[in-house]
Amino acid sequence: MVCSLALWYTERADAEPTVPPMQSPSPRGLTSYHIKLLAALTMLIDHVGLVFFPEMTGFRIIGRISFPLFVWLLVQGEAHTRDVGRYGLRLAALGIVSQPIYQLTFNTTGLNILFELLLGLGCLRLARRVPQLQLPIWLCGAALSELLNMGYGSYGIGLVFLTRYFRPKLLWMVAWIGFHLAWAWFVGPFQLPAIAVPLLFWLANGERGAKARWFYAFYPGHLALLWLIQRAGA
Repeated sequence: MVCSLALWYTERADAEPTVPPMQSPSPRGLTSYHIKLLAALTMLIDHVGLVFFPEMTGFRIIGRISFPLFVWLLVQGEAHTRDVGRYGLRLAALGIVSQPIYQLTFNTTGLNILFELLLGLGCLRLARRVPQLQLPIWLCGAALSELLNMGYGSYGIGLVFLTRYFRPKLLWMVAWIGFHLAWAWFVGPFQLPAIAVPLLFWLANGERGAKARWFYAFYPGHLALLWLIQRAGA
């Protein structure tokens, strides 16, 4: 399903725009700031549930909304940034800072999602620079995410790919739903709530909204806070 969509968009590269449209039918849609707030809040709920209430699935269900929203922001950031190298360095630096806190908080040896977003950024830019090699670029990115034990693995890179080609059309929705159903068949239904997230993509109005200087610090900051609370209650 995903590979077929890649080939279809590669063939039509000259006919359609290559940046996912952000315009909503309503000028009162969601700004990038609103999406950042939703991504941060749902991630916090997810991680609170994972750390303190692992038996309560409601926290984790809400949390499935978060990563696709971070991916949306990544795709828009790559498309509109003036300096993709600086963008990538920021992700890498935050990923390195966050990694020890991430491992302590969740008792894991895997890489945090900032590294997955960094890999997704690389795939996005390479696919833009060398469009005739889009399919192998995305497949290599998915394989590398599994090899490096990234948080979402190949699912995360598949999500970046699909979000990159977002269109509020039937074919895209079929690909998105089919991807999640296929993933659920092989791995489990954990990510199925993410099927609903394109409704938020559709509501994005293309405006930046208020500045969010806190946004990048939120990831390592909230992990550190959760770890401190863990330690205090131990």
